[in-house]
Amino acid sequence: MSEYMVRKQIYIPKQQDALLKRLAKQRGVSEAEVIRQALEREVEASDAESAARETALQKMIAFAHSLRERPEFQQGEPYKWNRQELYEERENRWFKPPEQEK
Repeated sequence: MSEYMVRKQIYIPKQQDALLKRLAKQRGVSEAEVIRQALEREVEASDAESAARETALQKMIAFAHSLRERPEFQQGEPYKWNRQELYEERENRWFKPPEQEK
């Protein structure tokens, strides 16, 4: 190989060692080559997974944007809020004002 190789030393269980030897013999390649091929497949699968997640995210975003066009969501003015009102509403759920405690 013309690529620069880096030596790696790994520990695997005896069962995996036997599988690795068998695969290498069946394929007519070195054990190291079997490991390199497995790494490449893992990277490709990971890339495909990432692409699938990105596609799903884009579909979700497109759906959320499409909701804006639905007539039932276009009635009236959009709800306006401020952070302080949200905090007060949350506090009122948990704490009674002093005049109501008696």
